[in-house]
Amino acid sequence: MFVQIALGTVLMLLSILIAGISFWLMEYWLVKYRPWLTRAPHRPKLILVLCIAAVWIMAQMTAGVWAWALTMMALGVFDTLELSVYFSLVAFTTLGFGDVLLPVEWRLLGGMAAANGLLNIGLVTALLVEALRQVRLRQLQMPDADS
Repeated sequence: MFVQIALGTVLMLLSILIAGISFWLMEYWLVKYRPWLTRAPHRPKLILVLCIAAVWIMAQMTAGVWAWALTMMALGVFDTLELSVYFSLVAFTTLGFGDVLLPVEWRLLGGMAAANGLLNIGLVTALLVEALRQVRLRQLQMPDADS
């Protein structure tokens, strides 16, 4: 039990680290392109930021899923990589089909993966909202904000 909790905690911290680095990179990108993003026309650029942030979020979530999947493969929990990725994705997104179950000695990891996914969904929602808010606020502060 304690090994599962320790391993799950490490994977959750890794996922949060990935999210933190992702946030930092997104902030860097927004600051770097702020002058261009704040010039008219505004709406197409806001849509662009939304699309880039969405792809960024999918990449971040994919990294978290793969971290769980590769760990489970390394532990020998699943026979195939596909099954390991499938279970990790279903758990991480808190979908919980229940068609693939962990062996009893590793079942705590399923709950921890789900908790990790739920936490990440909250973090990436915050990233998306903050990215759009920052860009839109800067656009509205510009004198040509009428477009």
